[in-house]
Amino acid sequence: MITHWRRIYPRPAEEGEKLTLERFPSGSQGFTTGPSCDLAVCVPTETHLLLEGIGETVRQACGVGAVEEVVMTRLEGGPYKDAVRFSNGTEISLQRFDRGLTAVIVAFPQTRIEPADVAVQPAEPEYA
Repeated sequence: MITHWRRIYPRPAEEGEKLTLERFPSGSQGFTTGPSCDLAVCVPTETHLLLEGIGETVRQACGVGAVEEVVMTRLEGGPYKDAVRFSNGTEISLQRFDRGLTAVIVAFPQTRIEPADVAVQPAEPEYA
């Protein structure tokens, strides 16, 4: 029972962490961690991952190898939004990958500072 609760409320991923793609009770697939892969992990969009063990069907359909660096993204349409983008531009839903695929968090996206978040400081004149 607690396992299902943990899968519903994921924790943030950590840089360098090794994750496994698993099927959740809801039928969707997502990244998990832990000794028995029972804890869902949230991976933000634009996070760079190294995927290992990409199945033959996906490799042929997307023109990629068994190991690829990808970027986490979100799809606009369809019931499942979590996806990755390969370096060749191909995007694919996590649902299309074989269960058990592993991923390592390579790098998180750069935090952007929006202009509204920065207090405007008055310019001070420079005197020689």
